[in-house]
Amino acid sequence: MSTIRLALLLVALVFWTSMVSSADVDTEDTATDRRPLHTVIPDYPENARRDRIEGHVQVCFNVSRNGTPRRIAVRKSTHRVFEKPAMKAVRESRFVPLQDDVEDSGIKTCRTFRFYLEPVLNEPST
Repeated sequence: MSTIRLALLLVALVFWTSMVSSADVDTEDTATDRRPLHTVIPDYPENARRDRIEGHVQVCFNVSRNGTPRRIAVRKSTHRVFEKPAMKAVRESRFVPLQDDVEDSGIKTCRTFRFYLEPVLNEPST
């Protein structure tokens, strides 16, 4: 095997073995005017990262008067492995509580969590 091929193979191996995982959330709430106070980003499941699985989950829920999510349910999902961390993130998130004189709309709110892997190139050591 030539030196150039070996070097290219090494670069490709470093590229594919060093992946950074992240989850992203759409925080815009178009259904109601309830503003997020604290949005939790879910953890990327280790087995999904290892198997290089990417996907997204849409979680819908109601927000109580005090700002806590309730009636949390998955609406759409590309892979079941992401559902539990997405629901946990919603459960731990908080919204601005309603004032006493404001009526609760009772409209469901949805969040879409995107789980994706970002390749990280390691610089060759000199």
